[in-house]
Amino acid sequence: MLTITALAVPDIRQARARALCVAGGALAAALAWTMEVPLLGIDLNFRYGTSHTQIVAAGQVIGASLATLLLGWLLLAVLEQRTAYARTLWTSLALAGLAASVALPLTVASTPATTPAAVAGLVVMHLTIGAAVIPAMARTARARRQHTRKPAG
Repeated sequence: MLTITALAVPDIRQARARALCVAGGALAAALAWTMEVPLLGIDLNFRYGTSHTQIVAAGQVIGASLATLLLGWLLLAVLEQRTAYARTLWTSLALAGLAASVALPLTVASTPATTPAAVAGLVVMHLTIGAAVIPAMARTARARRQHTRKPAG
């Protein structure tokens, strides 16, 4: 009989590595914003439909990336408890999420308030965070241990 179990107590090194992934993703977001806005002078403005023009500030970038990355950590932890394919499934979902997040700036590309530089800046920012976090977080995924029991007899 084959049973699959997972460790009940989280590994401290794994938690530290994931916390560093989250912090690194937020740092990547902050660095991308710093390169784009103050250094390159890109106005990260966008507008959805008839709404007011939105300005993307550094705090919003860091806060949104932290929230998203913490949710990604939670998803990976849940998947590790529920499936033997947590790494593959999480990586696929993370890449799908990245594709969706890159699509958002592209949807506002045709509005007059959104410059091509702003669209490119937002896309680069999303890709930078994804490139910094997805491979590193996927490496922290723990495989479920498989134990075999010999039949009594």
